[in-house]
Amino acid sequence: MQAVNDAKLALRIFPREQHTISRKNISKAALRVLYRLNEAGYDAYLVGGAVRDLLLGGHPKDFDVATNATPDEVKKLFRNCRLIGRRFRLAHVVYGNEIIEVATFRGTSEEEGVEGDRHIVDGRIVRDNVWGSIEEDAIRRDFRVNAMYYDISDFSVRDYVGGMQDLKDRVLHLIGDPATRYREDPVRMLRAARLAAKLDFHIDPSGSAPFAELGPLLSGVAPARLFDESLKMFLAGHGRKSFRMLEECGLLKYMFPATARALKRGDVALRSLIERGLENTDARVVEGKSVTPAFLFAVLLWGEVRDLAHTWITHGKDANEAWARAAVHVVAEQCQRVAIPRRFTITMEEIWSLQPRFEQIQRKKVFRLLAHPRFRAAFDFLLLREAESPAIGELGRWWEHAQQLPHETLAAALPLHQANAAGDIEPVRAAAPRKRKRRRKPAAGKSGTA
Repeated sequence: MQAVNDAKLALRIFPREQHTISRKNISKAALRVLYRLNEAGYDAYLVGGAVRDLLLGGHPKDFDVATNATPDEVKKLFRNCRLIGRRFRLAHVVYGNEIIEVATFRGTSEEEGVEGDRHIVDGRIVRDNVWGSIEEDAIRRDFRVNAMYYDISDFSVRDYVGGMQDLKDRVLHLIGDPATRYREDPVRMLRAARLAAKLDFHIDPSGSAPFAELGPLLSGVAPARLFDESLKMFLAGHGRKSFRMLEECGLLKYMFPATARALKRGDVALRSLIERGLENTDARVVEGKSVTPAFLFAVLLWGEVRDLAHTWITHGKDANEAWARAAVHVVAEQCQRVAIPRRFTITMEEIWSLQPRFEQIQRKKVFRLLAHPRFRAAFDFLLLREAESPAIGELGRWWEHAQQLPHETLAAALPLHQANAAGDIEPVRAAAPRKRKRRRKPAAGKSGTA
């Protein structure tokens, strides 16, 4: 904790007329929590990313509150409150679908007899429930831009570490010694990359310098926690920028080693697929459309799955078995770093396994693929692959046109058996209408049945 204790404090208070935060942009649930704490005699502040984003003119999705009330005291004030966490004890106040996270000011003291509980192993904080003052809480936070407090009592913003200046300079500074802070919690390296991408800021050189040495510490982070971090990076509307920032910072190989290996081989088509996939996901998030982690991870891991499957097929493995084994192998390796839930890996494997089936232009197989529940996701994935070869691009266009045709027209245009290779696809044309034969009337006195 020495790096935190060495951080310099210089409080600046910005009254309401000197900042842009308005209560009309703060959720009603957060305001209710702030006011009730304040009316009960406790200090209550909006804090962290919500303050940062409001000052930048954004619209935060989450609102966190900091207070000098302990978690037990918060629970007594709110019937709709539950206490969570062992590593960090927190209070969650629930209003419908919205959860307001309330944290007690963290302390920095390591003296005996101080109220609370802190446990550090090899420089990493594994449990931290030592309460303190707002000043201590400010220097315990990760970045300066996240250490500003909106005071509900007078609507001012309190800045202890120079966060306002960093917002103006569009730079991310860690509070305290960066190397020590990263050792305390290696995920801070990922947060630095994610915030820089989200805010379009740059990381101060002192903050990025330790990445090369300390990046391997990410292998010791719980895979479930890295899954949550990956969703924040790639499914929040700034996925492509986050991906580029991870590469620039040299951190991609610690989260997605298979992706980093495939890209290192100079696969231009794979890079195009990943960039377009992330760009499309970002666009869907902005438009308020649904997105799924399964498609995202299928995009990121495709290069290794494809290359491994082709290698095994070249060595004589059955194609279906090769694709299945490649998928299982790559997913198993990835889940050691990022714990992708099974409900997503199943979809990923289906998207991959359907790719070779797009080359099978045969009546029965075409209609069977069109009816597959993962067809739409697999088809969207096929379109992303067009940079792999002209044949893949032509294949995508064929299937796009095929989906627009009536069932009967498509059936009439398709051969009963495989007729064309992936690189020699005939366009699907509407078949000429068949002439209907006139039924002959049965001869007089006959019933027409045997």
